[in-house]
Amino acid sequence: MTATASPPRPKRPATLGLPRGLIIAAAAGVVLALTGAFGTVQIPLSLRLAYWVPVMLAGALWGHVCSRLVDRWIDMDERPWMTVAALSASVTGPVSLLVWFVTGLVFEGQVYRVDALPMMVGPVLIVTAVMSTINVFLGKAQPVQTHAAQVGAAPARFPDRLPQKLRGAAIRAVQAEDHYLRIHTDRGSDLILMRLSDALEELEGLEGSQTHRSWWVAKDAVRDVARGDGRATLTLDGGVTVPVSRRYARALREAGWY
Repeated sequence: MTATASPPRPKRPATLGLPRGLIIAAAAGVVLALTGAFGTVQIPLSLRLAYWVPVMLAGALWGHVCSRLVDRWIDMDERPWMTVAALSASVTGPVSLLVWFVTGLVFEGQVYRVDALPMMVGPVLIVTAVMSTINVFLGKAQPVQTHAAQVGAAPARFPDRLPQKLRGAAIRAVQAEDHYLRIHTDRGSDLILMRLSDALEELEGLEGSQTHRSWWVAKDAVRDVARGDGRATLTLDGGVTVPVSRRYARALREAGWY
């Protein structure tokens, strides 16, 4: 008997990927050290590297925490500049305090006076805004795509989640609504308590894809595509309309969705 390989499990997208963010932060730290940014040019290069790289990495770690919080309130796909502003505002204060403390110890051998703290805010805000912009606009996540079950492979598990009245119905789309999922089928829709990230794993075995951070769509349910204002909207069987986020648009076009 020949075993049939199962399709790969879908990967969950990260908000602002931590590994990528740390790499960008470390590279930025090296650039700031080499250029002697913000008046550090007179300091030996070895000391500048020992200062800038750890400070940038610490800022990236805090920025990652803030990005996860901001992502709960702001849709990065639809409001990238608002995301940049929110990240810059939430990161600048704590990182300014860190920079004030570390700068005094590294360059003066003592903790700076408190009245020196406001002088740190401007440079930190500039660096934070630049780093936030880079991370938001480079963070073009790939949509989680699911695949039809191959012969001999286990079927999708998600249909078992359907409420009794929808059992056996064809799933057209799954929409996140707060902590619930609205399942759109050819027999109507209903809500279940589940996270979309968990549902995406159980949808493996059905041909479809994320089209937005809050939507998964079955490919064979798409009947029309409308474009305008730089965005695309899918119309499904039954008249349900689904947004396509800007950061998923290219991957979906390349996959032949429209």
